[in-house]
Amino acid sequence: MKAENESAVPSPVAVGRPRAFDVDQALARALEVFWRKGYAATSLTDLTEAMDINKPSLYAAFGNKEALFRKAVDLYESERAPVAMAALAEPVARVAIERLLNVILESHTHPDNPPGCLVVQGALPSGAEDEPIARELQQRRAATQGAIRERLERAKAEGELAADTDPADLARYVFTVIEGLAAQARDGATREELRRLVALAMRAWPAA
Repeated sequence: MKAENESAVPSPVAVGRPRAFDVDQALARALEVFWRKGYAATSLTDLTEAMDINKPSLYAAFGNKEALFRKAVDLYESERAPVAMAALAEPVARVAIERLLNVILESHTHPDNPPGCLVVQGALPSGAEDEPIARELQQRRAATQGAIRERLERAKAEGELAADTDPADLARYVFTVIEGLAAQARDGATREELRRLVALAMRAWPAA
């Protein structure tokens, strides 16, 4: 049993009672805590202190810790997905992928954010109770890799890639670089160091 009974949902507060806090602001603060500490290492006390609310208010507004984390990840992706999709929309595939890698590393190393990537590192498996969150993030990573694969399939159809290129393998390679950038950023790599890694990775591009 968890010490703080993080999965149980207590009785809701009285119906009609106005909330004395900004829900969007509280969610943004929760996102930063999850991003910095990861799902498993974040306690309800960490969250309520950062959000400046009590536990009944957290449950009433967001549900349990798992539900709050999912909302935080939704917010995280809503702020980053448009930028990533704009990069993939570049008309030249090589430019699209290089731009994608660079906008990702800029997010990972932004001075106003915790380093690294919430979706890549937010739920490293630590116990059976965390498996649903780990699977959730795995699915989200797979969706990103799938979007990259679709862009590369189009590139191959348009003759931008070597004839023997497997778009699925190339997408997996690109996403492996993305995961590596997140890990390096979390370990303290600078933006310029990561840009050099992207330049090295792009040397493997299988041009037609």
